[in-house]
Amino acid sequence: MEAAIILVFVMGYLAITLEHSIKIDKLIPALVMMAICWALIALGLESFPQWFDSGKHALLENFGLLGHEEKMHLMEETLLHHLGKTSEILVFLLGAMTIVEIIDYFDGFSTIKDFIKTKKKTKILWIFSILAFILSAIIDNLTATIVLISILQKIVKDRSVRIWFAGLIIIAANAGGAWSPIGDVTTTMLWIGKKVTTGHLIGYLFVPSLLCMAVPALIASFLPAFKGNLDIEEAEEKKKSKFSGTMLYLGLGAIVFVPIFKMITHLPPYVGMMLSLGVVAIFAEIYSSSKFSMTEHGAEESDAHAMHSPVHYSLSKIELPSILFFLGILMAVAALESLGILFGFANSLQETMPQLGTELHSGGVSDLVVLLLGVGSAVIDNVPLVAASLGMFSEPLDHELWHFIAFSAGTGGSMLIIGSAAGVVAMGMEKIDFFWYLKKISWLALVGFLVGSAAFMFTRTLF
Repeated sequence: MEAAIILVFVMGYLAITLEHSIKIDKLIPALVMMAICWALIALGLESFPQWFDSGKHALLENFGLLGHEEKMHLMEETLLHHLGKTSEILVFLLGAMTIVEIIDYFDGFSTIKDFIKTKKKTKILWIFSILAFILSAIIDNLTATIVLISILQKIVKDRSVRIWFAGLIIIAANAGGAWSPIGDVTTTMLWIGKKVTTGHLIGYLFVPSLLCMAVPALIASFLPAFKGNLDIEEAEEKKKSKFSGTMLYLGLGAIVFVPIFKMITHLPPYVGMMLSLGVVAIFAEIYSSSKFSMTEHGAEESDAHAMHSPVHYSLSKIELPSILFFLGILMAVAALESLGILFGFANSLQETMPQLGTELHSGGVSDLVVLLLGVGSAVIDNVPLVAASLGMFSEPLDHELWHFIAFSAGTGGSMLIIGSAAGVVAMGMEKIDFFWYLKKISWLALVGFLVGSAAFMFTRTLF
């Protein structure tokens, strides 16, 4: 039965990886894989020789001696435990996504466009790279990429030039997401899973992530694609809300407040995110009433804005397919963890790999394993890779292994355009060809990844 569960997982994983080839949204195989894996566990419960206790991160003693009812009760408890941990991440993401959509409702991100006054390509490259690095640490790398490419489309009219900027935005956004607990789904998972703390994550990863962004941008600034000036057409701008700047700073400030709230109260991050969402929603409702009452009679207002409150409208715009995908993949990985499959795989890795690479100076997992995980995240989604590592390794809070995994999985995805959520959304928005990215951008991402990894190996010696 274990072999059947692994086969289902591998087939589901393959379907997720080949999403663009088979034209089936990745959330579908993720949900099917999760349901079938747990169904096979329930049907074959008597045949399993071991069970993994996630709370104690160890195999349960005397599992084979338990009766059927006790085993069923244990399975239900384990399922509920994993659903609770997964829901913490999903509710957190729902809150963050809604705040970002509320900012967008008030055209808050158009305030960023007003900062860009230059026509020189190299300056615009650096402005967008730095903005992507900072924004992705606050509103996550996926959203930062969507926002910045949307702004880019208004500034750079030539698509052949624009896709070069988009490629560097992907690298910078993934680098920025790696050093912040709210910057990437994988770092959020490690943070909520009590593997890293905010202070240590920033301390370990800020410099490596900065280099991972800056070195490719520096190299790119010497490439022919970024020479000369842009031909910027001054398009007639629609009148933006007078509250756009206020909502931008309020929304970003509310998201940044979440780690502070967690440090003060020690409550799970989703509680702080719900508080932040509530505060932003109050101001959104107040400003929205002002906006509509001051609108001139006969002025055009979109149906969506006219019929809904900002909160209702924003909730209708969030990426629910992404939320369901995370639910499916995290619960499917939890099935493998519960049977002790990941635990056994981790043990075999630790026995065979250390001699092939430099061992971490206070643990038994080689740097090579984590670097390979980074390369792997370029080919397959980094969410299941990090979810698997949570079940594989038992290192304590703020162990350097977790920080290296956060960096490697977060930035390694930039090496292929399908390797990260930021890359996939840029691919969709700009119709970037997979092989164009592979030839033009992948080597820059690889250089950034290797420089950042080397910098991490140095910075960890300071802690």
